[in-house]
Amino acid sequence: MPVSAVAKQSSSKPNPFDSESDSESTSRPAKASSSYPVDPGAKSRYKNGFHDSRGFGNQSVQELESYAAHKAEETTQKVNDCLRLAENIKENVTSTLLTLHRQGEQINRTHETAANIDQDLSRSETLLGSLGGFFSKSWKPPKTRQIKGPVIITRGLSSNPGGNLNPQKYPDPTNAMEKVQVEKDKQDCALSDLSDVLGQLKGMALDMGSEIDRQNKAMDGLQDDVEELNYRVKGANQRARRLLGK
Repeated sequence: MPVSAVAKQSSSKPNPFDSESDSESTSRPAKASSSYPVDPGAKSRYKNGFHDSRGFGNQSVQELESYAAHKAEETTQKVNDCLRLAENIKENVTSTLLTLHRQGEQINRTHETAANIDQDLSRSETLLGSLGGFFSKSWKPPKTRQIKGPVIITRGLSSNPGGNLNPQKYPDPTNAMEKVQVEKDKQDCALSDLSDVLGQLKGMALDMGSEIDRQNKAMDGLQDDVEELNYRVKGANQRARRLLGK
């Protein structure tokens, strides 16, 4: 009777390494008990590296293997944290690239507006030059340079593929060393994804630098055209005031 009670208690404990399919088949306790058990007190016991229990040399092989499994799982968690941080940085960089892209489009639209103003101003200057009567002094609109308009087109954002769309499935470990191997496989997969994300970040950083250089050149051309338009508008205003003063 006591044996059955103990067996009932042990079989009722959930195993976090069991898959969903294993948990569904409650009639096969042997499969559920084959997974590597997790010691809930391992974290507090291993946090000081056995300093509280006379060091590594006084530990059993089983205890050391459990410690190795615990540290492997801890390392996996840290690698996953790094991967999540890189993904967050990638989202921020993507948002910045989108903002730069919209800013470049706005610069092009502003420069196109300046080019349209040049056309309207040219017609106004022609009309002002024809006014004043037969004996009035001819007037030539002041021009120092031609309005070039936008010449630098913002390049679209390069496509950056996402992370691994097919996450790996790992077998349930049955002992500490298998647990260590499973965690190593998880770390390799996470590090591979991290390497891909860092490579994408490098490409996005290069795109960002190129886009900023293009926009700087576009802003220089826009500034030159706006200064030329301001100079011509002042000359047209002076011509209009002279005509109105006659």
